[in-house]
Amino acid sequence: MKIVIGVTGASGAIYAKVLFDSIIKLGSQVDECGVLFSENARQVWNYELGNSDFTKLPFQSYDINDFYAPFASGSAGYDAMIICPCSMGTLGRIASGVSNDLMTRAADVVLKERRKLVMVVRETPYSLIHINNMKAVTEAGGIICPATPSFYSKPETFEKLAATVTDRALSLAGFKIAGYHWGETTDR
Repeated sequence: MKIVIGVTGASGAIYAKVLFDSIIKLGSQVDECGVLFSENARQVWNYELGNSDFTKLPFQSYDINDFYAPFASGSAGYDAMIICPCSMGTLGRIASGVSNDLMTRAADVVLKERRKLVMVVRETPYSLIHINNMKAVTEAGGIICPATPSFYSKPETFEKLAATVTDRALSLAGFKIAGYHWGETTDR
């Protein structure tokens, strides 16, 4: 699969880190992975994780204003996009069709091409505006995957807890994930 990963400045950089770690492990399932960071995403990563490891990712990273990136057009044939974590501002711009940067343009392309857009929204509580924006994106074909971890797999670390969300997002995007599945006994 060809996938775009967008990272916004919403709190929850651990989700982005764990998502990238998982994509690396997917190996042959990933033909191409384009990466986008919003203006604030790098600052939040530095603050919350205490490092700048996002600069060491083995994927092509694109400037947020580079409208010549391949996934700015449906003809590039990207299969899916995951925005993780997804801020409410990014959600709102996508829900209203505002493509003011490459993140929102890529999401717009994925939706118009009827491909998979998975948005790992990170906010609590939700206002009615947030809920209506999630409804609009869902009606347009997107998938809202709240950053709500599960505990039934008994995760022992923050990374394993975050993986309960990111594994779900990857599965929703169409990848085969070997993580915990309800009713199965699996070491994670």
